[in-house]
Amino acid sequence: MNGYYNVIESPFGPLTPVVDLAGALQILYFGENHPSGYALNAEKTAHVERQLREYLNRERTNFDLPLNPKGTEFQHSVWRLLTKIPQGVTRSYGDLAKELGRPGASRAVGRANATNPIAIIVPCHRVIGSNGTLTGYAGGLSMKEKLLEFEQGLTARLF
Repeated sequence: MNGYYNVIESPFGPLTPVVDLAGALQILYFGENHPSGYALNAEKTAHVERQLREYLNRERTNFDLPLNPKGTEFQHSVWRLLTKIPQGVTRSYGDLAKELGRPGASRAVGRANATNPIAIIVPCHRVIGSNGTLTGYAGGLSMKEKLLEFEQGLTARLF
């Protein structure tokens, strides 16, 4: 066994957090998922559910969870930057590439963003195109728009 998962109902639909044996979040799936090699256990994922509910109740703007996503060193550098984007604020792929000291790496940043396995917690939805348009999102563009509207205070508490 590799760890634990649970399915959490949310206003955005089911979310499935997957944690390793130490309780570090590895994946947050949109939708109901039953990952192979992981045991269903609400107690082992309760810390993730608690912080997601606090976020959705506007009681939390930053997450404080142990994280263990699988990725390359470059992906991890991009994901760390994503966690520094304040709630309600957006950045472009080019902005992030410049922050990494690699101004020509916008596409690589976009690819790292697209492979982020811990959406919402590592807020890849806060990254938009340089022209201000919404671009791809694992949960779909309508989900990205809903998350941004929620964070910018355009929608009320969700729970």
